[in-house]
Amino acid sequence: MNLTLRIWRQPNADAPGAPVTYEVAGISPDMSFLEMLDTLNEELLLDGEDPVAFDHDCREGICGACSLVINGAAHGPEQTTTCQLHMRSFQDGDTLDIEPWRAAAFPVVKDLVVDRSAFDRIIAAGGYITAPTGSAPEAHATAVPKPAADTAFEHAACIGCGACVAACPNGSAMLFTAAKVVHLGALPQGAPERESRVLDMVGQMDTEGFGGCTNTGACATACPKGVPLFSIATMNREFVRAARKGR
Repeated sequence: MNLTLRIWRQPNADAPGAPVTYEVAGISPDMSFLEMLDTLNEELLLDGEDPVAFDHDCREGICGACSLVINGAAHGPEQTTTCQLHMRSFQDGDTLDIEPWRAAAFPVVKDLVVDRSAFDRIIAAGGYITAPTGSAPEAHATAVPKPAADTAFEHAACIGCGACVAACPNGSAMLFTAAKVVHLGALPQGAPERESRVLDMVGQMDTEGFGGCTNTGACATACPKGVPLFSIATMNREFVRAARKGR
């Protein structure tokens, strides 16, 4: 496959950025999208040019590090992570626009890399679970109803990639925050801090400068792990209940 790549290049957060066009040839349809970028970077290094900076780690769709907007879609045309997107999803001769996440709360570090530490601060605001669970065998002694376990598991699938923010027209982090709140709130171990957790995490989300939710559903559509949209409504109910009780 021969492709034209229009890639956002930006040396740092304070410098202006612009798309730069590259041509790549001989790309196998079986390559992952990141392997295609590796091929481009090898060519750039051989030519003495600065390689394109992009985030990656496990390349197994688990860590959430690979964060790219491809042709206007978070993670590209498939509902998966960029590292699990393969070049067979494109056609020979295609032109691909590759950009970083676009959100005020995700400043550009370099090229396609953004700083997503705002997510870490939201999680940290949730605090710790104080319920003593003991070592792994003793922890199993805490009975968890299957519906609650299923809900927790469904929301624990969130990998914090930020696709929900990138896809949202308002740059909202509601789906990410809701996934974390609902995951812990569904389990008995998370019950003691249930009210303070939702207030603190939503408050931190607002402090970080994420936009508000207008329920367009773009976040759930882009989520590579299928975190459901109703999570946001669940979190909102938890928030209102906690706010009325004053913690």
